[in-house]
Amino acid sequence: MVKRRRSQRRGTSLLSHAEPFVWLTGGALVIAVAMIIGLMVLIVKEGGSTFWPQRVVRIDSTDGTSRMGEISSTEMYVPGPHVMAGLSDDTARRVRDVIAADGGVRRRMLRSGNFDLTGTHYTWIDDFAASGESLPEWAVVVERMSWGRFYGFPKAFVIENEVVARGPEAAWSRFKSVHASVRARFEERQDLETGAIGAINAEMEAGRLALRKAELSSGTGSFEYEQARALNDEQQIELKSRFESARDAVRTLDAENARYQLLFETADGAEMTIPAVDIVRAYAANQLGFVERVAVYLSRWWEFLSEAPREANSEGGVFPAIIGTVVMTLVMAILAVPFGVLAALYLREYATQGWLVSIVRIAVNNLAGVPSIVFGVFGLGFFCYVVGASVDTLLYAEKLPNPTYGKGGLIWAAFTLGLLTLPVVIVATEEALAAVPRSMREGSYACGATKWQTIRRIVLPRALPGIMTGMILAIARGAGEVAPLMLVGAVKLAPELVVEANSTAPFVHLHPERSFMHLGFHIYDLGFQSQNSEAARPMVYTTTLLLIAIIVILNITAIWVRERLKRRYAAGAF
Repeated sequence: MVKRRRSQRRGTSLLSHAEPFVWLTGGALVIAVAMIIGLMVLIVKEGGSTFWPQRVVRIDSTDGTSRMGEISSTEMYVPGPHVMAGLSDDTARRVRDVIAADGGVRRRMLRSGNFDLTGTHYTWIDDFAASGESLPEWAVVVERMSWGRFYGFPKAFVIENEVVARGPEAAWSRFKSVHASVRARFEERQDLETGAIGAINAEMEAGRLALRKAELSSGTGSFEYEQARALNDEQQIELKSRFESARDAVRTLDAENARYQLLFETADGAEMTIPAVDIVRAYAANQLGFVERVAVYLSRWWEFLSEAPREANSEGGVFPAIIGTVVMTLVMAILAVPFGVLAALYLREYATQGWLVSIVRIAVNNLAGVPSIVFGVFGLGFFCYVVGASVDTLLYAEKLPNPTYGKGGLIWAAFTLGLLTLPVVIVATEEALAAVPRSMREGSYACGATKWQTIRRIVLPRALPGIMTGMILAIARGAGEVAPLMLVGAVKLAPELVVEANSTAPFVHLHPERSFMHLGFHIYDLGFQSQNSEAARPMVYTTTLLLIAIIVILNITAIWVRERLKRRYAAGAF
């Protein structure tokens, strides 16, 4: 009998103990975690190293030309027949020997810049085509307002078309002594244009719209219209005087900055004069120590986080995109969560359970699987062209045919993504409400509480952590969506922010009708719409890293609130 039991135990399949499935599920978890970690390591590595200043290399070619720039990447490849046909016999033989030994020849991508001179940002250089390589002491990297980076040697510093310093060291020293003041005047000029002149233009437009409104409401021959016209004429005279004063101040700053120029010589001997005001940042790359490199690195990060983009979004910062992403996500959450909670509350607490409620739940679950671009098309057709156009007709008739709300804007993007994330909030809220023990409800009823009092004081407080979970999931999905935003509000460049500081009160003013920049759309634009994908690739990684960081911060904030709610109502949980 004992032997029979042992044989039966020995012949038992492992499947009955579920051990293979333990290894299967554990292995799937390990693979998923490894994929996530690998992706994050790639993004952090590429994004974190984007702004680190590299050394500038000068490479002389066998054909007599010279290139100078930063090494971007290195790869091994096999030259095609057309390349081999253009080589000399000795060079071709050496290339074949290298290919036989190493499987290919090395080539390096050089970020050579100087786009306005060469028509390209990057250049591939084969090792067999290089005759010499060096690290020039006075190789200077210039980050400009336009045309991208410039690589050259400072030759002379010019003030009012007169050379005041000649030679690399003297010219560079003189440039550094005046560059800070030049940039300060440039920023003052920008403040005048966006601040004073922008406010004057806004007042002029407001006066014109007030006159147009009086014309539409009372007619051109009415007393109200004549009174509005007289007031507008008086205001326009004052505003034009203020405008001219501001423009004179701008011209004075421009004239002062135009005096200073820096003359460069490129690696191939060409000369280029760059106005000092167009230079955002410049440094002698091969003279920098570690501390100075860290300073340049941090300066670039600060520019990236605090400035507007330039050079077709491939240079500069993403501050407008940061503001647009955060504000749109918060408005979306404010719109989606209350509606989702109310809908789930009705379905779980008030609706009679039956076939109709089951159909509604099935519809909500199916809604979560609809492609996001479909929501974008719906938002464009309904919110923008129907609701927005109706609002313009009723409230902003004086601005027509220029739409105010009848176009893509922050509010319609938030509504569209709110619809997109609404099923997530509804399902999570229903699960949270169902998890509240029935005994608590019955105890509340036994004490004489009404249904609403029970929901408000017993059910909702204990379901709040689950509701917050739905909000976290909605934020995570909504903040990363791009396809709907392309139709209902996100744009390549938005010079005006959707939030502005209010000069009359310590609050910010929200402009829900304005288009906005979004980090997700910015990534798409850099990756697929840039004039040079290689030049934009580092910014893609950096912007992706920033978008992930913002989503993590928003989620951590929501998780912190959820944990506090859990601790507060822990006594009522099982």
